[in-house]
Amino acid sequence: MSLYQDFRPSILFLAKFIGLYLILNVLYGFYLEAYKGEADPMTKWVTEQTAEVLSWYNQDISTGPKEDLKSIYIFRGDHPILSVYEGCNGLNVMIIFISFMIAYGRISMKMLWFIPAGLLTIHFFNLGRIILLYHVTISMPSFLYFSHKYLFTAFIYIAVFLSWALWIFKVNGK
Repeated sequence: MSLYQDFRPSILFLAKFIGLYLILNVLYGFYLEAYKGEADPMTKWVTEQTAEVLSWYNQDISTGPKEDLKSIYIFRGDHPILSVYEGCNGLNVMIIFISFMIAYGRISMKMLWFIPAGLLTIHFFNLGRIILLYHVTISMPSFLYFSHKYLFTAFIYIAVFLSWALWIFKVNGK
């Protein structure tokens, strides 16, 4: 048997994953480009949802555009606490999830319900991540860079990994 035949499933998975990931990222780039000079609707939506949850237990929470207009502040009173950029909207992580799911196997009825459920899970984890970043900004501002760059990035990728593992070992049944 040839080397290609031995690794054919892995090569096909990687080719489908990379191809789909690149296509979806190019489309995401066009989406962002359409909102040049202002924050995109998904970033606004995620920021407003985060502020809504924060307002359940914090008073005087609001959102508003940052000076650069590409991001949105979460305010406590008149004080800007956290700036939410397009990278915080979760779409790029969702692209990775979708690319993996479609590359892993053929599309089935199970997959058609599992992908939206996974996207919703990622969205909720992302809202939790931004809420936690808000609290880190208030209570430990010197810890913000580490929290944003490493700790809570790992937090959201763990959600993706657990969703993949659930698909591979439990739901897919292969």
